Amino acid sequence: MTLMGKKFGINRRHFIAGATAGLATPAILTRTRAYAADPVIRIGHVSPRTGPLAGFAEADEFVLAGIEKALAGGVENNNKSYKIEIISKDSQSNPNRAAEVASELILSDEVDILVGASTPDTTNPISDQAELNEVPCITTDCPWQPYFFGRNGDPAQGFDYTYHFFWGLEDVIKAFLALWEEAGVARKVGGLFPNDADGNAWGDDQRGFPPALIGSGFELTDPGRYQPLTDDFSTQISAFKEAGCEIVTGNMIPPDFATFWSQSAQQGFQPKVVTIGKALLFPSVIESLGDRGDGLTSEIWWTPDHPFSSSLTGESARQLADGYVAASGRPWTQPIGFKHALFEVTTDVIRRTADLDDPNSILEAIQATDLPTVVGHVNWGFGPVKNVSKTPLVAGQWQKGANGMELVITSNHSAPEIPTTGKLKLLS
Repeated sequence: MTLMGKKFGINRRHFIAGATAGLATPAILTRTRAYAADPVIRIGHVSPRTGPLAGFAEADEFVLAGIEKALAGGVENNNKSYKIEIISKDSQSNPNRAAEVASELILSDEVDILVGASTPDTTNPISDQAELNEVPCITTDCPWQPYFFGRNGDPAQGFDYTYHFFWGLEDVIKAFLALWEEAGVARKVGGLFPNDADGNAWGDDQRGFPPALIGSGFELTDPGRYQPLTDDFSTQISAFKEAGCEIVTGNMIPPDFATFWSQSAQQGFQPKVVTIGKALLFPSVIESLGDRGDGLTSEIWWTPDHPFSSSLTGESARQLADGYVAASGRPWTQPIGFKHALFEVTTDVIRRTADLDDPNSILEAIQATDLPTVVGHVNWGFGPVKNVSKTPLVAGQWQKGANGMELVITSNHSAPEIPTTGKLKLLS
């Protein structure tokens, strides 16, 4: 049997990649990283650069350039400097493509750590590939329930190789309820939940919005799951109008919300509060809605006003956001903080790993993470399940300001350490 570069053992990904060749060629003793002249740690990165989820990756180029600059001198581990090579691939907003490129990174590029971000369509398939091939993996930008239960996770066991940091549905529900309480409108809510991993989790009868709303005295009208990229929301709009819904909530991709909001105007549906996850995160989406973007509300993961700084560069949230605006000429976006934090955590893990040639040693370092980042504290010792570390969440509103649409924090009940920056106003 060929000895394949991970000290004296062989892991599954090396076996799969090399077994066929090994049958036809004599065994070859490869040098371990410890004896390489210029040892390199390879980080595989997957993100939706194109497709309907591309807004999540709008700042990827900026973030990756900043990380590469910060790590240009290498990372110290056990008195030795390791070069860091980041190999980034586009999931094209497609779960199948995400799994394909994750497999390429593991089997062809032989990355040491896999990282990824942005909705279950990316985090879940790449985590499944990492788990299958026994490669340490860290992900973010996805509520933890769709990530964990969407992969059939068992809280009693968890996963072996895959770890995630973000907030959960319990946090977004708490943030939305606090925002609606402040609005003082009728407690009748229309639900828009797509037939995808996010939508099924948000609309779940046990863990999602329905039981929480009922338990808090709200009445939910849920017309059922709609297919993503549908071109007709007449059924949902009619149901909401008939029920007298003054609040609309859900989790949608930007094209679907644009269709719904346009048809709502055409059909005379005028809710007083519209609080939608995912679709309303991005300035580009709000700008595309024109005046009808003013007053829309959403969860807020990260802003320049968050009181956190990078453990890697020392930059404050404000400095990181301003850097993006200066470099791109575009407004800051919420995923910037989490994309940066993903590499904060990964770099910290590399520094603390006892033996970088051993995936299990890397896993031990991940599990022992206790790191203040630009999005908050990451520590897998205190999560709701084994593989999850939670970050703080607040809620707010897009409001027209002197420089166009601005996202202001109007409710911070879930995370009082994050200051509010405005007051909620009704749509009508």
